[in-house]
Amino acid sequence: MSIDRRRFVTSAMASGVGLTFSGPSAVAVTTGLAAPVFRRAANNYRFCLNTSTIREPKLGIEREVDIAAAAGYDGIEPWIPTLREFVSGGGKLADLGKRISDAGLTVESAIGFAQWIVDDETRREEALEEAKRDMDMLREIGGFRIAAPPVGAHQGDSPKIDLRVVAERFRALLEVGDQAGVVPQLEIWGFSKNLSRLGEVMYVVGETGHPKACLLLDIYHIFKGGSDFTGLGLLSDNALQVFHVNDYPASPSREEMNDSYRIYPGDGIAPMSQILNAIGGQGRSVVLSLELFNRDYWKQDPLEVAKTGLAKMKSAVEKAGTDQG
Repeated sequence: MSIDRRRFVTSAMASGVGLTFSGPSAVAVTTGLAAPVFRRAANNYRFCLNTSTIREPKLGIEREVDIAAAAGYDGIEPWIPTLREFVSGGGKLADLGKRISDAGLTVESAIGFAQWIVDDETRREEALEEAKRDMDMLREIGGFRIAAPPVGAHQGDSPKIDLRVVAERFRALLEVGDQAGVVPQLEIWGFSKNLSRLGEVMYVVGETGHPKACLLLDIYHIFKGGSDFTGLGLLSDNALQVFHVNDYPASPSREEMNDSYRIYPGDGIAPMSQILNAIGGQGRSVVLSLELFNRDYWKQDPLEVAKTGLAKMKSAVEKAGTDQG
C-alpha cells in the first residue's frame, strides 16, 4: 500500500513441521522429507494491472480499463473509491462491466478499505456493512475477490490485536463474502502495527476454519515487514490467488523505505526468481498484479508505464523459469 492509501484510510508456521490445515484454501507446511516439485513459473500466471500504478493522473476507471487492455493485460484490479466516484458521477456499473468484458479483461481483485479488524464493535459492524456494499458493487462489474487489509489497526498507536481474535473477525468478513459471492483476501501490510509479517497472516487464515480463507501478498510488504520470502513455499493451492508484484532498491534501508520507492519488477534487489518459483510451484495458477506507487512513474505516460510494467513482469517470469531449469 502506498502513502496515498494510508492517507485515504486515515482523511506455528515454521519450515520442517508436518502440519496441514484442511480445506482447498488451506495453508500447508512441508515436512522437509522431500523437496516439493515445482512447475516452471512461466506456465502458471495471469497478468493484472493494479490501478494504483497509474492512478495519480486520476484518469477514472473507464480510462484505466482502456489502458490495461491496450497494454495487453489479462485483468485489472481497481480501487473501490474509484468505483464509487464512477457511480457518484452517474456511471452505470453494468455498463462498466460490459466495457471490461468487451476489452477482454477480467476483474481479478479490488482494493477496499472496510475496517473489519478494529476493536470497536460498532465500527466493525459498520465496516461489515460497508464491505457488503463494496462487494455488491464489485460483483456488478464481474469481480469476485477483494482485498482485506488491516485498515484502522495499522497506525503506530494502534493496539496489538491477538491473532486468534483477528481470525474470528476475518471469518466474519468471509461470511459476508459468502453472501455476496466475493472472496475477501487477507492482505499483509508491512508498515502496519498488525499483520505486518508473513507468519501472522498465515496463522490468521489457518485459524479461521473457513474453506475460502486466502491471502493477498505483496513483494514490497513482505520485505518491509521483515519476513523472509522462503515462507512463500509453504502455501498450498488456493491460499494465494492474487500476488502483488513490485521491486525495491538497495537503499534506503528497510526501516526508512516507504511505498513510493516501489519500482518495476527486476529493477531492484528482490529475489524475483526465488519468489516467482515459490508462488508458482505445486501446480498453482496465480494472478500477478502490478502494484506500484512510484511518483516518477505517475509523471510519465500511463500507457507506457503499464506496458513497461507488463514487459518487466513477463521478463521476470521468463527468467524465473530459466533459473529453475
